[in-house]
Amino acid sequence: MKKIFLIIIVFLSTNIISAQTKTELSIFLDNISQIQNSKDIIETNDAKKIFEYGENQLKILSHFFADQTKTRIKSDCLNRNLKKGELAIILADNIKRMPYAKLTGIQNCILEFCKENPNLIEFYLPSIAKDNAKKFTQNYNEWLKIKP
Repeated sequence: MKKIFLIIIVFLSTNIISAQTKTELSIFLDNISQIQNSKDIIETNDAKKIFEYGENQLKILSHFFADQTKTRIKSDCLNRNLKKGELAIILADNIKRMPYAKLTGIQNCILEFCKENPNLIEFYLPSIAKDNAKKFTQNYNEWLKIKP
């Protein structure tokens, strides 16, 4: 009986911690959303806090990938403002570099990216957005399950 009770407590604690983390990540994303240029994303204090969580938070961060909320962040590469979901994708890629061809279905043979921009995934965001990031998110979560 004690084992069952302990298992229930651990399960509930894990869900509460995850919920707090998702809320916390949302707040960090909202704070980062106020900067002016996408090139500065990874230098913000809130981005650095997200990076401290490490790979354990990637699954939770992926819940934001389809978020269409517009931000103030200007992407020189895309000539438009980023959405909150795109911001989450950029941060996730900076935590654990993604296999772009596998996740997006686009082979970048000439290795063309946005000039002077540390966010390599930003080049792929228009392709990811075609279906509101649903296929990308699905591919990403499958990759998280099997990545080394």
